[in-house]
Amino acid sequence: MNRRELLLLGGALTAARTLRAQQKAMSVIGYLSTSSPGPAEPYVAAFRHGLSETGYIEGQNLAIEYRWAEGNFDRLPALATDLVVRKVDVIVTTGGIPPARAAKNATLTIPIVFMGGDPIADGLVASLARPGGNLTGMVFMTAEMVPKRLELLSELVPQAGVIALLVNPNNPVPEPVMRDVQEAARLKGLQLHILKASTESEIVAAFASLVQLHAGAFILGPDAFLNSRREQITTLAALHAVPAIYDFRENAAAGGLISYGPSLTGTWRQAGTYVGRILKGAKPADLPVQQPTTFELVVNLKTAKALGLTVPPSILARADEVIE
Repeated sequence: MNRRELLLLGGALTAARTLRAQQKAMSVIGYLSTSSPGPAEPYVAAFRHGLSETGYIEGQNLAIEYRWAEGNFDRLPALATDLVVRKVDVIVTTGGIPPARAAKNATLTIPIVFMGGDPIADGLVASLARPGGNLTGMVFMTAEMVPKRLELLSELVPQAGVIALLVNPNNPVPEPVMRDVQEAARLKGLQLHILKASTESEIVAAFASLVQLHAGAFILGPDAFLNSRREQITTLAALHAVPAIYDFRENAAAGGLISYGPSLTGTWRQAGTYVGRILKGAKPADLPVQQPTTFELVVNLKTAKALGLTVPPSILARADEVIE
């Protein structure tokens, strides 16, 4: 081999090493969601913001592989397996326990950061403070707040003797929470009916049942799919003139009457920072599962007026935001 050939070979080897170094520098995240790209866009943006706070920018030193179940929970195991086959560095799951469980069943080694659900009751982590294993994440505590939402709704619509709770049967409210909300309704002398919907058509049918039951108000149960259908649900609530309380401010901003829950964008941003820390070497087992520290009470006065309701001063005084 002559000198020219040696130089060419050396250049090729250097280029190959540089390419490998660049490829290694490009971390890859798997993003597994029960939702669809459109409704999730504001939260994905908040997630990217959290990543940027730790130095990771999508398209520069980070790639994100998105997988959307679009409300079809049966697709989650295959989507999770696909991410594992692609050897992503971290898997992020959104939409509660079902995607987190699908990811955990698919891998025991790739770090997983979940959002939502009750990870202890469902056996995903050993404890919130020391999760152990390859999972950590964020909890919304939205299910635990259902009794509080019942109390607020009863205060806002005291004449409602029958109240409905709309849940997704594919992602049911935990049994202890159901006992708590049923007990809270009993103590207030209210009839509580559980309505179920996991598709757009079933949401329409649930509202028809709600009218037949003469429900004076309803609570939207904690669920990613139901929240992704906020436009449909708030429109139906307005059409049937039924007061409703929701988990998140986005529902009230879309025309819902009132909401009480944590900040979604704040939680997604925090998840982004957690993923960034894991990419830098932190272990999920050592990162505590984060709980919300503040809850937002949002009231839509325009919707209240359309429903002929006067919002009590006691609620307005506590509101973090009033939409007029």
